[in-house]
Amino acid sequence: MPSHVGIIMDGNGRWAEIRGLPRIEGHRRGSERAKEIAEISLELGIKCLTMYAFSTENWQRPQREVTTLMKILEIYLKNELSELIKKGIVFRTIGEIWRLPDNIQSLIKEAEEKTAANKGMTLVAALSYSSRNEIVRAVKRIMSSGISQEEISEDLFNSYLDTTDLMPPDLIIRTSGERRLSNFLLWQSAYAELYFTDTLWPDFDKEEFMLAIQDFQGRERRFGSLPARSNAS
Repeated sequence: MPSHVGIIMDGNGRWAEIRGLPRIEGHRRGSERAKEIAEISLELGIKCLTMYAFSTENWQRPQREVTTLMKILEIYLKNELSELIKKGIVFRTIGEIWRLPDNIQSLIKEAEEKTAANKGMTLVAALSYSSRNEIVRAVKRIMSSGISQEEISEDLFNSYLDTTDLMPPDLIIRTSGERRLSNFLLWQSAYAELYFTDTLWPDFDKEEFMLAIQDFQGRERRFGSLPARSNAS
């Protein structure tokens, strides 16, 4: 079972358009699916689930769509906090949270503080996030800290990322048929297994999720070394 799963939840808009529905309805259905997959992940014993909810590039979408996405996030944070606490889930965010509306920032802060002592799965919402932006921000912080070139290492650099205290992802899932990471956890996913499916996110149910898990379980993870069964020198 992968310890950390990252999901690029793609296809909400297309799901709605195929059905002659407004894109907003696709995002609403997608949020329901996200909640379901989080619950399944908890049942499976996955230790960390990171969901790509809103990228820095998404700010360029029509204002009405952005406003709707923020409203969906607000409703989730308000309605699900008690469940997160009850189920022992730790809620975390990564990204430029300061760019979100003030009320969203307050709800995030409350959720993070009230779930910080929980011992169960960590649920990470990537909000106003992009990996390149994260890396640049890390470099700026290192430079402003006065750290010398000789002191810089992979471990030190990792400590300046948004994900500093999170394990690297074992599995990255992307829905909707696209075959790319789209600026998601680029540094952290160096040795992650990638799984792509044509299924649009609102249709990505438990059965689809289990197919991704089973595919992962059939992979041989070598992290750059030779296979365990190999006798090559």
